[in-house]
Amino acid sequence: MVVVRGGGGRRPSSGNLNHADASSNPDDDYDAATTWRSYLWDTLDKSPEERRFLFKLDAVLLTFASLGYFIKYLDQININNAFVSGMKEDLGLYGNELNYMQACWTVGYVIGEIPSNLLLTRVRPSIWIPACEVTWAVLTVFLALCTSTTQLYALRFFIGVAESTFYPGMQYIIGSWYRKDELAKRSCIFHASGALGTMFSGYLMAGVYKLDGYRGFRGWQWLFIVDTAVSLPIAVAGFLFLPDLPEITRAFYLTPDDVALAQKRMQLEGRATRSPYTRIKFVKIFTSWHIYLLTALFVFFNNGNGALSQPAMQLWLKSKGYSVEEINTIPTITAAITVGTTLIYAWTSDSIFRGERWPPVIFSGTVLIVVYSSFSAWDYIPDGWKWACFLMAGCGGGISGLTFAWAHEICGDDNEERALVTGSMNEMAYVVQVWLPLLVWQQVEAPRYIKGYVTMVFLALAMIVTALIIRVLHHRERDKKLRFVGA
Repeated sequence: MVVVRGGGGRRPSSGNLNHADASSNPDDDYDAATTWRSYLWDTLDKSPEERRFLFKLDAVLLTFASLGYFIKYLDQININNAFVSGMKEDLGLYGNELNYMQACWTVGYVIGEIPSNLLLTRVRPSIWIPACEVTWAVLTVFLALCTSTTQLYALRFFIGVAESTFYPGMQYIIGSWYRKDELAKRSCIFHASGALGTMFSGYLMAGVYKLDGYRGFRGWQWLFIVDTAVSLPIAVAGFLFLPDLPEITRAFYLTPDDVALAQKRMQLEGRATRSPYTRIKFVKIFTSWHIYLLTALFVFFNNGNGALSQPAMQLWLKSKGYSVEEINTIPTITAAITVGTTLIYAWTSDSIFRGERWPPVIFSGTVLIVVYSSFSAWDYIPDGWKWACFLMAGCGGGISGLTFAWAHEICGDDNEERALVTGSMNEMAYVVQVWLPLLVWQQVEAPRYIKGYVTMVFLALAMIVTALIIRVLHHRERDKKLRFVGA
């Protein structure tokens, strides 16, 4: 018999599970009897059957998602490391060319994102996502051969198109397999791998710079070559290991009982399976607050911590006369802080805050207001406080997984809405990212980006306000559903 445990309580499956069964109080899992072990890792208080299933799922899906996002960020952020490590001088990039390269990548990302996420509701993710990974990995190596800005712009655009499928697509897949008490930790572990990619890119650049001149390639060119060598095997592995969705999976490592358990878990969670797109469905989606406020929340988060997305600290260190190795390795401390706070946010959200996603959002936004208010007074703060603020900026990079976990829960009763909303969140965040850096993060103003720092203060404040509004509306909507089921 398939057995599913919510929190510490055992809930046997029913062959005739209906929607009312799946619409019980979402806090039931937190009210059930649990032990201290579940605060360490949620599977420890579940049934043996469910524990074995989740072990296999975590070992494969979570590992592949994390490695894939690691190489995605490695191949996205490498342009910053290459730029401060000789590419700027070798190619004569003394204007705002770095901004334009970033904008070209973002335009490609924006164009590909929502179509890709909609395709994932109709095409097997185990085919589409790895194919896109292989594409961007191969395109990355050609960056090493560029001799003009036109070539760089074109390649960055197509790399952005290929990479657009991965993050929202994998968040959609993760949200199709895990329950509420499991989701934030997995989403945040997945997101933290991006910060690890940023760290590794810095260390890799510091290492391959020593190859400068070897076989006629400069150190920054070797970065792109090695990135492709790291990325390709991981991309190809996806064709074999990515499990698709519970209702269509053909993963070799999942037994028929595992698949039945996965489907039952999503029924208990009230998370809908795939259904046709209809006019009524589109009207429902676009007349709901879900798509607008969740998208706004992610826009404010994604664009509200420019010290991470721009090479602000690297360029400041370069202006201070630090070596190429130091310029690439010191900022990895901030990335390490992002990894640590991401995991703290996940564990506290799933356990201490009993599945609430908004408290870490408020905390990170508050830290960012302090950081960027300080940076706005750039000429009046000592270097020691600049160091502290660059490091504290890492506290604001870890809530992406929580926002997506929140979206999966809010949109859980409509699979197509969930896919469209998560795609829209990432899509619109990068629409803003196309033009905002060109206005407030201009390369020629580095490292004293006063317009950028002031803008970040307002975006952090907007993120906090939006999170509080979503909390109120979500609780009101959830209570209304419970009253309807009770009636």
